[in-house]
Amino acid sequence: MEIRAIPTALDGVVIIETAFVHDERGFFIETYHQENYVAQGLIGEFVQDNHSRSARGVLRGIHYQDMTAPMIKLVRCTAGSLLDVAVDLRVGSPTFGQSVLVELSAENKKQLWVPVGFGHAFVALTDGNRDPVISCSNYYAPASEGAIAWNDPDLAIDWPIADPLLSARDRAAMSLKDYLANPAFRAT
Repeated sequence: MEIRAIPTALDGVVIIETAFVHDERGFFIETYHQENYVAQGLIGEFVQDNHSRSARGVLRGIHYQDMTAPMIKLVRCTAGSLLDVAVDLRVGSPTFGQSVLVELSAENKKQLWVPVGFGHAFVALTDGNRDPVISCSNYYAPASEGAIAWNDPDLAIDWPIADPLLSARDRAAMSLKDYLANPAFRAT
């Protein structure tokens, strides 16, 4: 099935719209077809899939893995709706600290390609189940992970929620200024 790769304001972050078949029985979609992605310049081999469920108002992120275990993420939502966010963490990039926000839902079937050098976060928007599935190009490596505070004023992300439910790790995430003391990524 054909895909359409839509560039965003952040170089390398891409919204993916995939053709799908829908009829009275339901739908069928190829959520990943390596040749189609490579034809669009999206090169990455995935080794791990993560599937989670979040209640409305849960916010996860802004997470990344540093260059000791760099990770591309391909994100989709299989139930409900999420606001998915990618943040440029490449020091020296003209878009450093800027973000892209995309609604991913079971209905729109969009995906977001988050390359190495970017933080990733999402907030659950709807009642009922919200199930993101994240394909990862590297294995989860706790020693390589980092997190930036979701509400850091230097990022100025326009979240649709003021008081999300956060994990202990996300409540303790560093500021962007702290990240700059020992950045994980630099623009090339």
